[in-house]
Amino acid sequence: MSKKATTEETRTSIDNLNDSLTGLGAKVQKNMKKLTIIGAVIALVIVAIIGYIFLVKKPAVNKQDNAIGQADREMLMTGNDSISTAMYQKVAEGSYDAGNRAKLMSAIGLYNQEKYADAIKYLEDYKVQDDIIGAAAKSLLGDCYVNIDKYDEAVKAFNEAISVSKGNPYYTPIFMVKLAHIYHEQKKYADEASLYQEIKDKYPEFISNSSFNIEKDLERAKQLAGK
Repeated sequence: MSKKATTEETRTSIDNLNDSLTGLGAKVQKNMKKLTIIGAVIALVIVAIIGYIFLVKKPAVNKQDNAIGQADREMLMTGNDSISTAMYQKVAEGSYDAGNRAKLMSAIGLYNQEKYADAIKYLEDYKVQDDIIGAAAKSLLGDCYVNIDKYDEAVKAFNEAISVSKGNPYYTPIFMVKLAHIYHEQKKYADEASLYQEIKDKYPEFISNSSFNIEKDLERAKQLAGK
């Protein structure tokens, strides 16, 4: 074994430790510089976010909240769909929660004015945030499509309403009845019968408390389907 090799093998553990600490110190210093830079960047991002929230977003949110509040008052106090709808449409141009709700309110006003194509544009852009209101919005979308004779789109909308309502005993069967009526118009009598049967099986309280004669409609659909 060479003298050089022997010398290397007999290096003390203290020397190895000193070398390790020296290397570690250099790495820590290098990493600390990186961490300092990253920390500064994060701090700037946080400051920017806080600035956006308090200097930009909150005033914008407050402005939209005030605007939709004025539209609500116009609708409730005067019942003037044209004026309140125009006010809602203005709010709907923005974002945030007020803008989203304004899209739905705009659609309702336009539907009442029989402007179904315009209402559809707002309903398609409306973001569902609630089981009941969201389901009602999808149902209104279906109604709009029915009124312009787009039954396939109406079927999709009512199916979405049924899905969003998550089996609500008061509303889900209403959406199912609407969908069944579309299937009847499309002469899809087997699908119509299937829906009526599902309503009968799952929502007996709805049948007993509503004016719909599900039993009669079910038998008619079965006969037309050849069952």
